[in-house]
Amino acid sequence: MLTAKQHELIRFIQHKLEETGISPSFEEMKEALDLRSKSGVHRLISALEERGFIRRLPNRARALEVLKGPEASFASPRNVRAANDAAPRSNRAMGPAANDIVELPLHGRIAAGAPIEALEGQSVLPVPAALLGPGDHYALEVSGDSMIEAGIFDGDYALVRRTDAARDGEIVVALVDNEEATLKFLRHEDGMIRLDPANGAYDPQIYAPGRVAVQGKLAGLLRRYH
Repeated sequence: MLTAKQHELIRFIQHKLEETGISPSFEEMKEALDLRSKSGVHRLISALEERGFIRRLPNRARALEVLKGPEASFASPRNVRAANDAAPRSNRAMGPAANDIVELPLHGRIAAGAPIEALEGQSVLPVPAALLGPGDHYALEVSGDSMIEAGIFDGDYALVRRTDAARDGEIVVALVDNEEATLKFLRHEDGMIRLDPANGAYDPQIYAPGRVAVQGKLAGLLRRYH
């Protein structure tokens, strides 16, 4: 038995395949189903795959094949909650397949030197889902060389998991004075916040706690070779 959203998704996939011959993107599926994030699309696809309605074609991003129609398995709205509650927890939490491509919001450039403006812009960066763990993510292009000893170079793309909390020693996106952001190691010292570079040519930046807000933790890096 399919939930209403599962039924809606498989019908949308069928329509796109018949119309274009190409599986819809995760962004298209998210918008078509009026979902808040692509993680909801991942969960729906995993559930449909487990029930044998669709399958992901190996070694091809965005490639889905519909194996059987949903008509006989549509759940009425009053049964949707019960069907969701009955699904195994491991199925509901299942992440994306390794060959999925996720489009992360790309929020401009972030300093790995002196702080510069960041977290603006609405372009996207295609990223292999295997590089990401759980949670909501965004991407920032690195500007500067203050983190090179941590393997983070000018022009790299920092993949950042949204969070407002981090432990000492973690690499974070720190928003300073609510207007400038920088990528640094986080430290707490004598009641102050210290943002440490990974380059001996740069000094740590020290601020009162009220001036610094953690905007995310570094989850991965993407590098393009020219």
